[in-house]
Amino acid sequence: MDLKKILKNYLVLLLIAGLIIFADQITKGIIRSSLAYGEVWSPWDWLTPYARIVHWFNTGAAFGLFQGRGMIFTILACVIAIAILFYYPRLSEKEWLLRIALGMQFGGAIGNLIDRLTIGHVIDFISVGTFPVFNIADACITVGVGVMIMSLWLNEKNEKQAKMYNNLQKK
Repeated sequence: MDLKKILKNYLVLLLIAGLIIFADQITKGIIRSSLAYGEVWSPWDWLTPYARIVHWFNTGAAFGLFQGRGMIFTILACVIAIAILFYYPRLSEKEWLLRIALGMQFGGAIGNLIDRLTIGHVIDFISVGTFPVFNIADACITVGVGVMIMSLWLNEKNEKQAKMYNNLQKK
């Protein structure tokens, strides 16, 4: 396989992941340089109970789960990233929703992995209501899983319809 074909196979993945990693790291950098740990910022007092920016860190999984187990999630992020890199070129070009989903998950995993490897924990800053504080990478991983589930469901539905159509054609 030549380099041009390899790059073409990974283009969408790298574009989506690159944009997510860029946005994730820029926003985390802004938070680290603008707010002290634990400091809250909200443009309007009335908005604060519903949405605010808070400088927080996370040594566990997304949304503050499993605190103190950062090494496990560092290893898990590496395994997931490698699995996505291995599986991605095997997808049909028609499976664009699944490609988007994997790009989102890959970008989110790498965004949080960068934090774990460089500062020892993940910076979280988006706080909505009583939901745990999260970041762009967490959001992309979560939405990516949702898009993946939807893609798999749609593929299964289309396969069933095609099978039913083929059975009707045989009669």
